[in-house]
Amino acid sequence: MSHTIRIRSGLNIRLKGTASGATTTVALGAKVAIHPSDYAGLTPKMSAKAGDVVQCGDVLFYDKNNPDVKYVSPVAGTVLEPVRGAKRRILRVEVQVDSAGGNRSLTALKPGSASGAQVRQAMLEGGLWPMLRQRPFDVVPAPDCAVRDIFVSGFDSAPLAPSAAQQLEGRMEDFQAGIDFLNGCAPKGRQVQLGTAPKDTTFQGVKNVDATVFSGPHPAGNVGVHIHHIAPVNAGESVWTIAMQDVANLGASLSSGTYVNQRTVALTGSRAQTALLRCTAGTSIDDLIAGRVELNGSRVISGNVLTGTARKGEDALGAYHHQITCIPEGDESQFFLTKGWLGLGFDKFSASRTFPTWLMPKSAKFDLNTNLNGEERAFVVSGQYESVFPFDIYPVHLVKSIIVGDLDRMEQLGIYEVAPEDFALCDYVCTSKIDAQQTVRDGLDTMMQELG
Repeated sequence: MSHTIRIRSGLNIRLKGTASGATTTVALGAKVAIHPSDYAGLTPKMSAKAGDVVQCGDVLFYDKNNPDVKYVSPVAGTVLEPVRGAKRRILRVEVQVDSAGGNRSLTALKPGSASGAQVRQAMLEGGLWPMLRQRPFDVVPAPDCAVRDIFVSGFDSAPLAPSAAQQLEGRMEDFQAGIDFLNGCAPKGRQVQLGTAPKDTTFQGVKNVDATVFSGPHPAGNVGVHIHHIAPVNAGESVWTIAMQDVANLGASLSSGTYVNQRTVALTGSRAQTALLRCTAGTSIDDLIAGRVELNGSRVISGNVLTGTARKGEDALGAYHHQITCIPEGDESQFFLTKGWLGLGFDKFSASRTFPTWLMPKSAKFDLNTNLNGEERAFVVSGQYESVFPFDIYPVHLVKSIIVGDLDRMEQLGIYEVAPEDFALCDYVCTSKIDAQQTVRDGLDTMMQELG
């Protein structure tokens, strides 16, 4: 029997452009890509060379610090020269698609019967391990990582995010198989922790999970919120998290012995012809938005508006993203008496009661842009972070301790419990324009280096 946890601190940003309707399958384009930058802490080392012919599931590169963690091709084709940036850093690894190519065979296992060691080994060999992320540090776990709990968020409360039913349409059997495989990796006597939305029946028949209902505003759907309110992470402990679609991909891959990385993506935002798209991981942004987005004066974001990454052209959908958001860039001039700082703001959304739109019904939607309306300034204690941060942690004090590099203070203030996404709303409401997400990422990287 599930119980309910009510989240009171948070904020729902009501944007225009929710995706609905039937799901459309997007055909593979000329090439797909993987961005190593999607995986925090990864130092990629190429296994395949330009010109190599690979099957779906063949290794493209591995982690220099954890050579057993492999990153594989989502399609069959020919490896192209990696796209590099400053200091020859690999920005994108591309594969030219060959629709006649085959799939590499993986070790097929039976859900519920395979041991934890068998599941781990099959995930490592099959390139499925990077689907996992670890708290603390929000990175892909080391192969020998001892896990305390495994958490799956069964809903996304971010602006315009697709529902669980949309993401898992027709895939509940694969999802159940993935849960059974994950339970084999969990410590004896423990089950996968699943956080669900109120009145959501998507997971009603799912077995072998401990279900908890989370209600309230965003970030109620963040897995970090679930961990914090169910079983917080302490020093020396490791908790794994995995997205619900990756649970289904894991179940399908290990059950069939064939690498599966299917993704249902919501194309959202006021500048898009909203749609639900089914694609292969690594599909380019161009292929996903072709004919569906007004590009002039728009920003295309892989992910949601709070945590996503601006991408375009041959850049690929983010490794952990199930949404593309298209909103106005906001770089046009605004007349100060109507749209500027003296305007009444009848078309503006605010986290406070600055504008009269707070009197509008909750069903009202807004066409917001990417303009920050200011630049970084003195970092003051205003209480804004606490109003949208549902953790028993002092967020401003933690961010300041990271800025000054006080490692002991960072540890005392709970850095092991958080990830950058947990501070996304803090970025939104911050009048000081501090990039709290990047600050937290820097703090987590520093702690990892100090702990070796």
